[in-house]
Amino acid sequence: MTHQNLLVELFVEELPPKALKKLGEVFATQLCAQLRQLGLASGDSVSTPFASPRRLAAHITQVAAKAADTAVQQKLMPVSVGLDADGLATPALLKKLQALGADVSDPVFAVAALRKAPDGPSTGLRTGKAEALFYDSLVTGATLDVGLQQALLAALAQLPIPKMMSYQLETDCELPGWSSVHFVRPAHGLLALHGSAVVPVKVLGLTSGKQTQGHRFEAHKSPVQVDHADAYAATLLRDGAVIASFPDRRFAIVQQLAQAAERLGPGFEVLMDEALLDEVTALVERPNVLTCQFEEQFLAVPQECLILTMKANQKYFPLLDTQGKLTNQFLVVSNISPSDASAVIGGNERVVRPRLSDAKFFYDQDRKKTLESRVAGLDKVVYHNKLGTQGLRMERVRAIANAIAQQLGGDVLAQAADTAARLAKTDLMSDMVGEFPELQGIMGGYYARHDGLSEDIAFAIEDHYRPRFAGDGLPRTEVGIVVALADKLETLVGMFHIGNFPTGDKDPFALRRHALGVLRILTEMDLPLSVDSLINFALNVFGSTEPQKAWAERVAKSIAGTGGVAYTSNLMKPETKERLLDFIYDRLAGSLREQGYSALEVDAVLALRPQRLGEVPRRLTAVRAFTALAEAPALAAANKRIGNILKKADTTAAVDAHVSELLLQEDAEKALYAAMRDIAPRAQAQLDAGDYAAALQTLAALRAPVDAFFDGVMVNAEALDLRLNRLGLLKTLHLAMNQVADLSRLAA
Repeated sequence: MTHQNLLVELFVEELPPKALKKLGEVFATQLCAQLRQLGLASGDSVSTPFASPRRLAAHITQVAAKAADTAVQQKLMPVSVGLDADGLATPALLKKLQALGADVSDPVFAVAALRKAPDGPSTGLRTGKAEALFYDSLVTGATLDVGLQQALLAALAQLPIPKMMSYQLETDCELPGWSSVHFVRPAHGLLALHGSAVVPVKVLGLTSGKQTQGHRFEAHKSPVQVDHADAYAATLLRDGAVIASFPDRRFAIVQQLAQAAERLGPGFEVLMDEALLDEVTALVERPNVLTCQFEEQFLAVPQECLILTMKANQKYFPLLDTQGKLTNQFLVVSNISPSDASAVIGGNERVVRPRLSDAKFFYDQDRKKTLESRVAGLDKVVYHNKLGTQGLRMERVRAIANAIAQQLGGDVLAQAADTAARLAKTDLMSDMVGEFPELQGIMGGYYARHDGLSEDIAFAIEDHYRPRFAGDGLPRTEVGIVVALADKLETLVGMFHIGNFPTGDKDPFALRRHALGVLRILTEMDLPLSVDSLINFALNVFGSTEPQKAWAERVAKSIAGTGGVAYTSNLMKPETKERLLDFIYDRLAGSLREQGYSALEVDAVLALRPQRLGEVPRRLTAVRAFTALAEAPALAAANKRIGNILKKADTTAAVDAHVSELLLQEDAEKALYAAMRDIAPRAQAQLDAGDYAAALQTLAALRAPVDAFFDGVMVNAEALDLRLNRLGLLKTLHLAMNQVADLSRLAA
């Protein structure tokens, strides 16, 4: 059987750049998977994707010209149904055979093609008690031209196309009756090579060949002929001036960017952005990096504004100096390489100037008004039609921030946090944030400094959105921590309050991100705040208190025109609060598993719903050390057994952690009680000191007396006083052992 490498390319008009990388990967993966299903590719076949602005291609190794024939065994029916008394085929059997394509012209011959087998598990063929008839046939393997046609159609159907286009086929199309084609972009060429041979397939109104197109302006040949599947990338580069591989093209861009910065002198650093690199890679076929510059006067504008407009609008790479400050030079990745690049450089410099001028204009205009003067405008901006305006939301954040600040730092911190919370959303009213929403908070910090506010307030306004994404920094000041927590808690409690829960992959209000932000701040800052107290702080501002009613009345008129409800005053239902707590701890569990903790370790620690989250990493470390002890499996199993006993006992009578020495009769229960009186206080002292690992190791010494207790003591004694005393002993033990984690969750 002939095996060759396969190359399939679809040549199209410019593909959406943000989707190109994924499209290329899925096209190659799906095509290879489909060929494997058909037996044309094996498990050893390797698929390599190619993706450029105008092509999707896949190179697949070890593809057969024809799939191997396959033996198929099919159970037909019981012998008693398929054969008559003379052993000839019944009409039911003949009909079944005919449907399978067997020759039924001679009933005797038809029966000869069958096989009887015991209808039972001993042969793997039984489905009942009687013998059954089986039809063995040989299915001819698919040829590559038929199989590739099927695989290509299936692969195209699986592409994650962001938005489909419809376009008309050319008039000389060989598919009569088709009026239009639906695909991500109009397709103009199809290349399919098995080794050096063309595989005849048709898709999207195109017929396969061995020709494609190179660079739109710089190809050395047009069209480009590819003579062998393995020569695709090299031929495109040589004759078409195209780097077909997405990773190779991206690597070339990174190299050229670094070289361009190096040529400018020591200290220049390219602001590399992974998403921008991917997008630019999807915009060019053969990159050429050029150095441009803009007027230094624009550097008076906050660099975040200039960087954002260069990256988001122009796809340029800003250059930083040794201090991390933006310079007036930037790098452009061009798709052409003229001998004189001055026209390309000049054109890019002219294009960026109006963008930077707009940013400077917005910045100058915004500074003519103070943040304080913008506060009243928040009452005119709807936050949510069931939660009121941004003004009302700001008041809720202030109230939550005050409660948190009082716990962390008293009146001084509360006053600073109140000022920051009152001004935190005012930059939403600025022209700059209206043009660049990504700068919210950042611009507020700049405007706060311009207004003469302290650095604490400016940093808090800038940082209250942090962390914005995974790996982002946390707020830099105590005031920022307070306002960031208050802002995220207001969002979480407010959205759960009105029933806006995340579902599946839908999370329009980024509640998962808000929850992770709260968790990171509490854990990494090791704040002395409990989860329940924080939720209660937020719940209080959504209650039917007088201040809340006053805020609702103040904004009712401004929101009435939206057709929404100005304010929801009912307290959160208990089950909704529990759902929010479950949501928060689920996010914490997922985050901890991503950090490398096992599911058992995480489950054991979080089963107790620890309130101070800064302790969670220390608890997990202690549990990991405990599981390495020889005593751990037995203690975990005993703890699970104790939990079950207590749970069953609590259904008939409440069990408290009380033990009377006078009622201890058996030697084993006396020994366990004595061991607990010795060990438990030492473990408790270690717990109080925060040494969780030492506490669990100390408690591990209880293994022997616990084992002896269960071997020699009947817990459910007939005498009620003895039974309750023994249950009280177990309750005391259970409480002592499960202060760090629920050890029963570690049992196999």
